[in-house]
Amino acid sequence: MAPPKPKEVAKAPAAPAGGIAKTRSKKPRNYDLGSGVVRFSKTKMFHKKAKYKFIGKKNPKAEKPKKPTVVVKQIGGEKNGGTRTVLLRRRKSFYPTQDKIVSRSHHKTFSKHVRRTRSNLTVGTVCILLAGRHAGKRVVLVGVLPSGLLLVTGPFAFNSCPLRRISQRYVIGTSTKVDLGDFKLPEHLNDDYFKKNKKSTKRSVKRKQGEDIFASKKEKYVPSEQRKADQKTVDEAVINAIGKREDRKFLRGYLKSAFGLRSSQFPHRMRF
Repeated sequence: MAPPKPKEVAKAPAAPAGGIAKTRSKKPRNYDLGSGVVRFSKTKMFHKKAKYKFIGKKNPKAEKPKKPTVVVKQIGGEKNGGTRTVLLRRRKSFYPTQDKIVSRSHHKTFSKHVRRTRSNLTVGTVCILLAGRHAGKRVVLVGVLPSGLLLVTGPFAFNSCPLRRISQRYVIGTSTKVDLGDFKLPEHLNDDYFKKNKKSTKRSVKRKQGEDIFASKKEKYVPSEQRKADQKTVDEAVINAIGKREDRKFLRGYLKSAFGLRSSQFPHRMRF
């Protein structure tokens, strides 16, 4: 019996006579999946391309020699001026009727926005609150925080309004001012200081045996000792400044009373 013939190995296609064989075009790393959705987000591509390595690096570009745009030509004739300035590249004969849409960077975060406060809202100004649980109360402005929010206090002994942050939109600035002198707001009284503790707002509280598991409970807020000490420090400075005024008795009563409108009283016609 004759031995079996070996199988023939498939040969690779020969390269064209002109040169190198053509290869298949590879897909880009971040391609369109459809409907304008790309495979990787902008943040993901930022890390994949390692662009973070080049942030803050400044490489001065070498100045390129400027190419001349015009040339001066001599012209004959006595009354022709002698020379003419001619453009090397002709101007366009067609101009579009609409400007091209320019894509602008929109990644300016809220923390980078410029904060502006109304000119009448300065430290020591007596303000009227228009929103919140203390709406209608008169308070003293003790500082403006980096976030643009106003920091106000009652003082607490006068109208039970503690140190609170509030937007200037919900405040009426009056012409009454308290001179706080050299008082400076403690540095730790910033926006992070007033952030709520997430653990205290959770509804999942340990229940005793036999209690209804569906009954929702909420922990009661209790101010910390640090908060009480800071409240006392700020209020002490405000109360001492009020005590130095000649109209201190009237001003104390003014801060203790609530603001309200009666019939035929319109706030846009009033001067505060």
